[in-house]
Amino acid sequence: MRVGQEGFSREVSEAGRSQPWDRRVFVGCLGLAALGQGLGCAPPAADPKKQVQGAVTYGRRGISDGRFLKPRGIAIDAEDRIYIVDMTGRIQVFSAEGEHQRTWNTPSIEQGKPTGISVGSDGMVMVADTHYFRILFYSPEGKLEESRTIGGTLGKGPGQFGFVTDVLEDSEGHLLVSNYGDTDRVQKFDRNGKWLGEFGLHGEGPLEFSRPQSMAIDRQGRLWVSDACNHRLQVIDFRGDRPQLLAMHGSVGDEAGRFRYPYGLCADGDRMLVVEYGNHRVQAIDLEGRSLGFFGGPGDQLGQLNQPWSMVVDKKGRWHILDSLNHRVQRWPSPV
Repeated sequence: MRVGQEGFSREVSEAGRSQPWDRRVFVGCLGLAALGQGLGCAPPAADPKKQVQGAVTYGRRGISDGRFLKPRGIAIDAEDRIYIVDMTGRIQVFSAEGEHQRTWNTPSIEQGKPTGISVGSDGMVMVADTHYFRILFYSPEGKLEESRTIGGTLGKGPGQFGFVTDVLEDSEGHLLVSNYGDTDRVQKFDRNGKWLGEFGLHGEGPLEFSRPQSMAIDRQGRLWVSDACNHRLQVIDFRGDRPQLLAMHGSVGDEAGRFRYPYGLCADGDRMLVVEYGNHRVQAIDLEGRSLGFFGGPGDQLGQLNQPWSMVVDKKGRWHILDSLNHRVQRWPSPV
């Protein structure tokens, strides 16, 4: 199942079009502004765990437990435990309240550090060990299940990888793994790690990618891929023998409906949350690609972001955003 660019339908959302803001955005912004905590203009929190109108940060720069160096991957499990991997190659586990629980390390970091992490339906923590061309599997307690490792060889063949960015489990238990480098593609495996197929090429056309950084599946069962260096999102029906492109959304820019290095994707009901590394913000869009509003902006104050990579939403609907270059997580009641 190798798919190029021919024969696919294409829907491209109108670049830069103005979209009406959702009423929740106005209400949220007005409410915060009235309290002196407007989005992107609040003063820094003196204490990294201090609560400010429902928002907290946890973590700060450092290498001890509960601190980070450029955190780049975040995942959440069915118990609302949060798993974060940073530039030291550590996986740290937190409660949804930001309390550190435990830490473990990936086997090697000399070649580079992981950039992606997710949790499977069986509770296994799956780490995209980017520069070692593989997916690592851990128990929630941090025990490495070496027999389940997928990949480990640099190459273009089935089951080989370039720089692995993300791993995602679909509703049938298949694992989807994205990578970039000599090839920019998504490969599909069964729950035992058997190779089932692939799609994608390097490029700018339909079903072509330039650093597919993360993936998410919406409530309609469609696969969304953050085509980061093409500054767009691709929506794909991957369930048949021949994946089909359903839509492409966005182009480079900072207006509504545009993106700048969309690194993170998070499915949230009837919308998708897009973490924009280059625009230092999170943009909410509906499932047709229309912008619903923004959160963030460049800076180090509460409500501002510095090169964010990804995010999760907990059972209470709170956003946990990896504020990477500020070496912290910001947790907010859904601001958009």
